[in-house]
Amino acid sequence: MPSPLRRRLLPFAALAAAAALALTACAPGSSGTSADPDGELVWGVDGSLLASGKMDPQTSQLDVTAMVQRQVLDSLVFQKDDGSFVPWLAKSWDVSADATAYTFHLRDDVTFTDGEAFDAAAVKANFDRIADPATKSAQAASMLGGELYQATEVVDPHTVTVRFSKPYAPFLQAASTAQLGFYAPQVLAKHSADLAAGGKGITVGTGPFELTSYTPNQEIVYTRNADYRWAPQGMKAPAFRTLRVQILPEASTRSGSVASGEIDLASQLPPNLVAGLDGKATVKSVEVPGLPYSLFLNEKHGVFADQRVREAFTRAVDVDAAVKKIFFGQFPRAWSILGPTTPGYDKSLEGARPFDRKAAEQLLDDAGWTQRGADGIRMKDGRRLTADWISWTPVSDDHAALANAIQSDLKAVGFEITRETLEPAAYNEKYGPKAFDLTDWDFSGVDPDLLRPHLQTDGFQNASSVSDPAVDALLTEGIATTDQGARAAVYAKLQQWNAETDAIMPLAVPSAITGISSRVSGLGFDLSGRPLFFGTTVGQ
Repeated sequence: MPSPLRRRLLPFAALAAAAALALTACAPGSSGTSADPDGELVWGVDGSLLASGKMDPQTSQLDVTAMVQRQVLDSLVFQKDDGSFVPWLAKSWDVSADATAYTFHLRDDVTFTDGEAFDAAAVKANFDRIADPATKSAQAASMLGGELYQATEVVDPHTVTVRFSKPYAPFLQAASTAQLGFYAPQVLAKHSADLAAGGKGITVGTGPFELTSYTPNQEIVYTRNADYRWAPQGMKAPAFRTLRVQILPEASTRSGSVASGEIDLASQLPPNLVAGLDGKATVKSVEVPGLPYSLFLNEKHGVFADQRVREAFTRAVDVDAAVKKIFFGQFPRAWSILGPTTPGYDKSLEGARPFDRKAAEQLLDDAGWTQRGADGIRMKDGRRLTADWISWTPVSDDHAALANAIQSDLKAVGFEITRETLEPAAYNEKYGPKAFDLTDWDFSGVDPDLLRPHLQTDGFQNASSVSDPAVDALLTEGIATTDQGARAAVYAKLQQWNAETDAIMPLAVPSAITGISSRVSGLGFDLSGRPLFFGTTVGQ
């Protein structure tokens, strides 16, 4: 087994120093070491926001929450690489012809790590908790159908039916995620309010690991569930004892630590650090499905109420050049509000509305922004052409560099962009009342229904303030049929609508980049590029 010193969390200063040296360190040892069933795998993640009440996937929208808590929370079904579904906690399932009722036939041999049996009542307790407005479960509640969710009915101890008021085709995919995973009923009864903070005896599920220790901002320790016998069909339980998740906010620290062998796995790596891992760790890159990294133009606030200004904004930026330079060729330029690996992606939009500074200048002239201030910024009726861009901390170096490139390109046409990087509380003060012009994020998701909260009137992620009955109708139509061809046609219309209205400006298609040491074998990944430890071993 590795030296215990290798597994201790170093002080931050020491970790930073190790990272600075790591890129010139020698490669890790041979992968021919034998598997250690009592071994420990150390995984570095950027979990800097987990300590701010983001440990519960049923309430947190952070991707990292679902990624780490997948170890504890199992799901009804599992989605394979080809998009098909196989049994997990449910042995089988039936979907009504109109997709309003999903009946799951559950395994009868599953227990939570506190000893409680997993049954239909546990499914109902979790889904009802997610649907309860008091839980404030925005993303998970949307995945559960939002207002369409009617009830979860216990048919018998091992049969449960989930009902919706209207057809809800995306539910099977949603039911495969950690956001709709299951906590022990006693936890929900006694510690529901504590789940956001998480911890031993609180974050309790049926998963392959049990959360046995949590030190906020430092580490989460998961210990193998010795009773685990219900991995997804065709998979095996993890073959090592301890999964130690180290909270390492600095990407260079994560990269340097996996290169030097200080940790076994480094997630959320940026493109600029990939080359430094050559010969030191294996790199796995998975293009993430969902909504690419994008700018959201708030059409109900300030200058973006004019569609000509929105189009000028998008045409004035040389996205191709910036993305190629800043992301080192690892992330392709995004052309649509769905990424290329997302079902329903409209490839016909590739190349549409390319960078065209002259077109942007003309659009701004047409919109009446023809005067210029002493600093070159356009003016109209005594007002400057300016937009306020708010971002949620932490902001990665590559996103900061891309923002600088965007500001520079827009300044060249006389458009001023002021940018604020805000802590969560300050960000929400502006985001809540939509008191901003621009904001930015990407959002992973395997089903194109992820557009619903971003574009539906009053959607919880509708940062562009879109309110269009035709869009609402398309979003409703998209979830009302299980025919994949029909769904693809609907989402193509939504992507084309955005290309014409410029509510959202797609920039780059991210990949989930993971560095893996030679001690790790059999590591899998879900469709969003998050590590899965079923069948994984670590060397001695």
